[in-house]
Amino acid sequence: MNAETPLAKITAWLATQQPAMLAALERMVNTDGGSYDKAGVDAVGQQVREFLEGQGIVVEAVQGERHGDCLRAFVGSDAAPAGNAPRNIVLMGHRDTVFPKGEPERRPFRIEGGRAYGPGVSDMKSGIVLNMFMLAAFHKFGGAPGPMVGLFTGDEEIGSPEGRAVIEAEARGARVVFNSEPGRLSGNVVTGRKGGVFSVFDITGKASHSGGNFEAGISAIGELAHKIIAIHALTDLKRGITLNVGLVQGGQSVNTVAPSAQGQIDLRYVNPEDRDEIMGKIHAIMATSHVPGTKAVLTIKGEFLPLTQSPAAAKLFKLYKGAASEAGLNVQGEFSGGCADSGFTAAQGAPTICAVGPVGGLAHSPEEFLELGSLVPRAQAMARAICGLDAAGL
Repeated sequence: MNAETPLAKITAWLATQQPAMLAALERMVNTDGGSYDKAGVDAVGQQVREFLEGQGIVVEAVQGERHGDCLRAFVGSDAAPAGNAPRNIVLMGHRDTVFPKGEPERRPFRIEGGRAYGPGVSDMKSGIVLNMFMLAAFHKFGGAPGPMVGLFTGDEEIGSPEGRAVIEAEARGARVVFNSEPGRLSGNVVTGRKGGVFSVFDITGKASHSGGNFEAGISAIGELAHKIIAIHALTDLKRGITLNVGLVQGGQSVNTVAPSAQGQIDLRYVNPEDRDEIMGKIHAIMATSHVPGTKAVLTIKGEFLPLTQSPAAAKLFKLYKGAASEAGLNVQGEFSGGCADSGFTAAQGAPTICAVGPVGGLAHSPEEFLELGSLVPRAQAMARAICGLDAAGL
């Protein structure tokens, strides 16, 4: 590679940036940022903004009412998009985590044995850091074959109730999308994901004394039990459809026939058409009362669309795989049962590749970790892929 090309300058600069990346990551991991902690997620967003604006990059915010603001950073380019390709090269990631308030104080960022640990260190604050430095590199040295947008959202872990509209709007103007969720432990990226629907059903019965007036009661918990069995029976592993009632609550006291009960459903599916079929069956289960006199109401609390690989997305993966190889990485594509915002961009027709962030594992657990040695090579791989978009016909 000619040492004077923008790509050569970018990869050489990135090779010197691991200490700065880790410093940014440590500060970010040690800042609370659960999905329902708007102030915390916005504090992480302020760190992103300070870094990017310090590099001379323009950052704007779409205010969130209940959850973290969406930040949109823009790196301009004088290069014209190839052919009729959509306009922006989008780098995407979420700042929120699944952890409760105070988690960083209980187990702050630490480095041990070539790995970094801490809440959200791989899912996905290291991916946020990678995107920050990627935007900085192209702003500093040029070389992008079109305008670049960094989208930093704040509510992915709960289905992006406010972020989805912002993501979909950005996707409609996207040339390609790189979602920097953590790379798999194998080093692979994700080329397909399940869709998911997260819903709550509330059952109403009638309270009565379970000893002195048992016959007058209508048990919402009894109805809940019937509905759980019926919902779980919709699971079809051959079709990749799973249903799990993972949380339940209800009742008033042990000696009261339960006047209320609630269950929360996790539905996962592969094919987009399966979503409406299964949701229709769930609605039918809600409308059927096994315990006479009970009533049920279903509410969808969050939803992800599946990530399906279009021909253009397959071309993007081939490009990334070659770019990763040039950066010394052996990368394959994997299918994941987990959901991500990449499903929203793919559904809008934007060629999308997911899990191009640094490699990590055991997300959502106290043992979550990041492989330190993956930070720079994964950033260099993305830089090479971005610079190769024109040649790949994307």
